[in-house]
Amino acid sequence: MALPRLGIDGEWFQGTDGRRSLLRGVNLGGDCKMPYTPNGHTNIPTDFSDHRTVSFVGRPFPLAEADEHFGRLKAWGFNCLRLLTTWEAVEHAGPGRYDEEYLDYFAALCRKADDYGMYVFVDFHQDVWSRMTGGDGAPGWLFDAVGLDFTKFHAAGAAHVMQYKYDFARGGRQEENYPTMTWSQNYKYPANAIMWTLFFAGDAFCPDFLIEGRSAQTYLQEHYLGAMEAVAHRVKGLSNVIGFDSLNEPGSGYVGLPLSYRHLGPSEKNPFPARPGLAWSPLDGFAAARGLAREIPEMGIDWDARAVVKKRDVLVNADGVTIWREGRQCPFERAGVYRLDGGEIVPLDEDFFVRRRNGDRYDMEHDFMGPFFARVAQRMRAINDEWLLFAELDPGAGLGRGFPQETPVRTVNASHWYDIVTLSTKRFDFPVKINPYTGRTIEGADAIEASYTRQLGRLKDASRTLNLGTGAPTLLGEFGIPFDIDDAAAYKAWNAGDRTDGPWEKHIIALDLMYNALDQLLMHSTHWNYTASNRNDQAVGDGWNQEDLSIYSIDQRIDPSDINSGGRALKGFVRPYARTIAGRPLKMKFKRETGAFRFVYEAEGEGETEIFVPNLQYPNGYEVEVEGGTATRDDENQSLKVHAVGSQKVAVIVTRK
Repeated sequence: MALPRLGIDGEWFQGTDGRRSLLRGVNLGGDCKMPYTPNGHTNIPTDFSDHRTVSFVGRPFPLAEADEHFGRLKAWGFNCLRLLTTWEAVEHAGPGRYDEEYLDYFAALCRKADDYGMYVFVDFHQDVWSRMTGGDGAPGWLFDAVGLDFTKFHAAGAAHVMQYKYDFARGGRQEENYPTMTWSQNYKYPANAIMWTLFFAGDAFCPDFLIEGRSAQTYLQEHYLGAMEAVAHRVKGLSNVIGFDSLNEPGSGYVGLPLSYRHLGPSEKNPFPARPGLAWSPLDGFAAARGLAREIPEMGIDWDARAVVKKRDVLVNADGVTIWREGRQCPFERAGVYRLDGGEIVPLDEDFFVRRRNGDRYDMEHDFMGPFFARVAQRMRAINDEWLLFAELDPGAGLGRGFPQETPVRTVNASHWYDIVTLSTKRFDFPVKINPYTGRTIEGADAIEASYTRQLGRLKDASRTLNLGTGAPTLLGEFGIPFDIDDAAAYKAWNAGDRTDGPWEKHIIALDLMYNALDQLLMHSTHWNYTASNRNDQAVGDGWNQEDLSIYSIDQRIDPSDINSGGRALKGFVRPYARTIAGRPLKMKFKRETGAFRFVYEAEGEGETEIFVPNLQYPNGYEVEVEGGTATRDDENQSLKVHAVGSQKVAVIVTRK
């Protein structure tokens, strides 16, 4: 098909024909975080000893199945993919040893996406650094390079890893072994925090720590960028590939943290509510990493108090296991952060990660993220100068002052947003929503939608300073809901034979409210996620850490002849929207209950505006009215083609028959 390449014009993506595009897409896919062979799903135990020989060929699905899945995504109206890969997928075999078979496979996926009219931006995905530290992303041999022994992380309590904690034979939910949605707590655990600190700020904090003659920061970033370049060279000639994500949800490590501070609630040092899990301080992390037992407060949700409170103290690393390899010293100890004295850890510089020697405070965004963005853009654009940078900051830090001034031009704000209560607790309390982190209550669909719109509006506001102040598109890189809410009640109803929308009502409402907010703000988005291997199984879900946000499940695909079979809560996200606009979009609104859709735009030139009108929402057809123009229906492709006639302002109204 050879889609026209997209550039940017303020908050819009713009094609070479001058028309603006609204990108509504999906993340493909959730299981791309894990190897295809051997099956890397996190409910399956492993010691990761095969990390150099794994293969990701087949994630998100074998090429033989691509037409089925791309056809389904096209039928659901998506025109964009945030296509996942990982550093490990490319460079798992060792430094500079790229998996050529995987690179061929990934490029073939991108070409196939073009056949189905889908733009692609490449997401080098990670969560809490790597599979060995409870997530996905970086290859295992990097720990050897740094001097860490990942085989000791579990015993030392230095990482919270499902593959070690989960009882595979027992299956199901295991709250006592691996509590719901606890993977993100790894950002605070030492194995994670040490690697992130070295990756982004090694030159600032331990410049004398060298790996193969280069600083640790340079070594780590150069290998990361090298893996990106390997992918970039394979897809550089594809016009539907519009750019690269900088790095999914990067961590800040210990940057900006006082050495002994434990966050137990809002304070002068940290005004935000505490989060569930162990309240690690950097000093706790260094102690556990060096083999010292440490008592750390554990925080948890008190639903009655509507707050996160201290539950107990937990003894970490009772057996005194060090995660540093024999003969390797902690570089931060050598740099003067702390010392050991008689089996105790002694802090030497409480503000080591907070202030420079001249007293100036470190700024994660300005000092470290801005230069990193610049490096990613420079290296990718040396291969294809037209590519866009999809930039992400540490989501745990919030957008704060927005993107750093050092962010290069032609950048897209690709930040993420979730209803954090629904995501972390797997509950969507409707119509009354309680936030246990803040104690606030919201009641009613209108109030919840307004809250979502305010939150997303603040995220969109951060785009205004990008691209030398001309603004940038805000593409919500991730959002979505767990489908196993309320202890997987919908799956139990499905297994009992209920094939109505009833079990999915909460899911449909939640997604509808989120998309309503996106429509009101005219924001681009890529829904998290589509996982071809998803199962209606609380032990599996998307195949990773018991997450289950896939809009498709193979367990629900009961009619192979029906393109919608396997879809979950489709009425919540398969909805009309204007995807290509010959002018400037002004307003878009869809009322799911009635099917009423209205889109208004300011026409420019004589081009064609295309609106996706899904059969799913209009099973008996629809009526269309155009004020200031004419419309032609293309029912086969579920689209409406609009031309302005004698008017600068065009309004398109679609109603259900």
